[in-house]
Amino acid sequence: MTIRFNCPNCDALIAFDEKYCGKRARCFTCGERFLIPSKDKEKAKKIKLPEERVEPLPGFYRMVFVDSWKLFMSLDNITGLVFIFVAVCFKFFTANWNTSMHITGESLSFDIYIPLGHALNIATWGLLFFYYMEIINSTAFDIENLPEIVLGGFYGMIWRIAKSLYVFFVILLVVELPYLILLLITKKTGTEFPVLSHILMLGGLFLFPMAILTAAIGREITMLRPDYLLVPIFRASRPYLVTAMLLGAAGVIQMHTSHYTGQSRSEAVIDLLPNLVAQFFALFAMRSIGLFYRHYNCVFPW
Repeated sequence: MTIRFNCPNCDALIAFDEKYCGKRARCFTCGERFLIPSKDKEKAKKIKLPEERVEPLPGFYRMVFVDSWKLFMSLDNITGLVFIFVAVCFKFFTANWNTSMHITGESLSFDIYIPLGHALNIATWGLLFFYYMEIINSTAFDIENLPEIVLGGFYGMIWRIAKSLYVFFVILLVVELPYLILLLITKKTGTEFPVLSHILMLGGLFLFPMAILTAAIGREITMLRPDYLLVPIFRASRPYLVTAMLLGAAGVIQMHTSHYTGQSRSEAVIDLLPNLVAQFFALFAMRSIGLFYRHYNCVFPW
């Protein structure tokens, strides 16, 4: 049975299966948090956000390196873990499904390249990024388990893929803007700045976790301001370094992964393993980003 109700904030129509009644959820229209009611058309109860603190909440490192392992020990997280596993396997086996179509005419023949594998790979990354943003958001607001996967049917899934990819590229553009400007100057003047170029590129990647956090919590691209990104890093540099290192480890491992190319079963398993390890680190990184906000939201200027 499906439970239908309206968002307590924006009045948008929301529907959940009855098995989720009593659980926490969030409106995809306005971001309002609420408890899913037990009856159809019943009013949903808002969830109060944590009170502002003047001091950081202790226990950040324990939550990241010790308590995060509990994600793999709770049956409530099976759906989320299976979703990540299936997504990784799907993009591993389909990334090379690119083909071409040969068209022959009376006076002309040509090949049309069909990048099906690339399209499926990008779409899968969009789904993973969407879910990781949900993990950041739920972890930031004291939810210990992995969030429920609510895609909203085929069209809802397409919308979430498109939106998450858009957010990802906007974030990447914002944090790497100084680097891109330098590249433009280099191209126009013909003068190279190799050291400065590497510093700006790595600096942008260092800001990436904070930019993801700001977009996941703030839900507004306009919040990607320099002060919003830099102030929390300067005020809580050590714990932020932990989040950046975890996400960096996931990125480095992912850069050294490969896709299925028709190799034997044993070779495919060996090649698939680094892809899973990369997402293992990514899962810890996203949780650490959410925990950074939970424990250090007193240092955020917004």
